Amino acid sequence: MSTEPLLGEWACLGVLYDEPAHGWAVARELRPDGPVGRVWSLSRPLTYRSIDRLAERRWIEPRAEETGGGGPTRTIMAATRAGRARFRSWLRTPVLHLRDLRSELLLKLVFAERLDIDVTAMVQDQRIVVDELAEALAAGDDPDVVTLWRAESAAAAQRFLAQMGSDTFRRDRRNVSDPMTQGR
Repeated sequence: MSTEPLLGEWACLGVLYDEPAHGWAVARELRPDGPVGRVWSLSRPLTYRSIDRLAERRWIEPRAEETGGGGPTRTIMAATRAGRARFRSWLRTPVLHLRDLRSELLLKLVFAERLDIDVTAMVQDQRIVVDELAEALAAGDDPDVVTLWRAESAAAAQRFLAQMGSDTFRRDRRNVSDPMTQGR
C-alpha cells in the first residue's frame, strides 16, 4: 500500500499509539463528542476501515481477543514499533496547506499534548510555512473573495502559532482543564 494515509487513519493510529484497544473503543474516541472526535470525527464503519488499512500497513497488530458483552469477540489492536515511529514522524511534520490547518494541525497538536510528545520544532517550522504562505498571499495584486479568505486564515494561523510558541501558553496549559472532558 503506497498511498499516504488518510487523516482518519492517523487519528486511529494516534488513539492506539500508547494503549491497545478494540475497534469500538477507538470509535468512541472518534465520535464528535469524543476527546479526539472534537477535532476529527469518524463514523464506526470508517473507523473499522481505517483500522483495517493500518493493519495492512503493519502499523497496528492484534494483541488479544476479549468476549464482547452479547456481541462478537473483540480484537484488541496495538500500534507496532513501525506504526509508532511513523506516527511520531507525521506528528513532527508541518502542514503545507492552509486549508488543512484546522483539521490536520489541530489533530497533531491534540495528540502531541495527549501523548506528551514534544512538537516545539514542528510548531516553529509550521510558523515558517504559514508566514511564507501569508507573504505570498499579501503579494497578490487584485484579491478576490477566495484570496481574501485565505489571507485572513493565514493571519489567524499566524496569531495562533505565535500563541502556541509562547512560554505563557505552555505554562498556562498545565493548569487548564477541558470542560468538554470533565467528568469522564
